[in-house]
Formats: sequence, structure tokens, C-alpha cells
Amino acid sequence: MPPELEHSVRCHLDELLAERAMTLAALSERVGVSVANLSVLKNDRARAIRFSTSTAICHVLQCSVGDLFSVDPPSPTTEDR
Repeated sequence: MPPELEHSVRCHLDELLAERAMTLAALSERVGVSVANLSVLKNDRARAIRFSTSTAICHVLQCSVGDLFSVDPPSPTTEDR
């Protein structure tokens, strides 16, 4: 991914599903989003997500948006050193 398109938002869907012993297919059925789209999200390849989708995922998994996503700290650049 080109540096200008990189983001530091990380999705923790995989961990949340494992903690709840839920499959991606089961989540897909309950949320109404395709398995393919959830897989893109789970594997940190998503570039965007609708608020309605993140809300539905959080409702089903009984978590907050902060449990589902985190933001990595910025990496130091040569100017910061």
C-alpha cells in the first residue's frame, strides 16, 4: 500500500469473534453484511466502514467501537528524531 494511503486503524474483529466462539458466517448472518466484506474488515484491508455496520457489529458482539478498533501511534519520522 502506498504510504499516502496507509492508515493506522486496526480492527480486532478476529479476537472478538474468538472470545465469543462465533464464526464470521454467524456474524454475517446476524449483522446482514456479507462474509466477504467482514473478511476484508477482519484482515485490516478495509478502507472504510459505515457507522451502521460498526454499530450492528458492536450490538451483536456486545462491545464498544473502542473494542472493535484501535489506532496505532504514529511512527517516528526522520524529522521527529
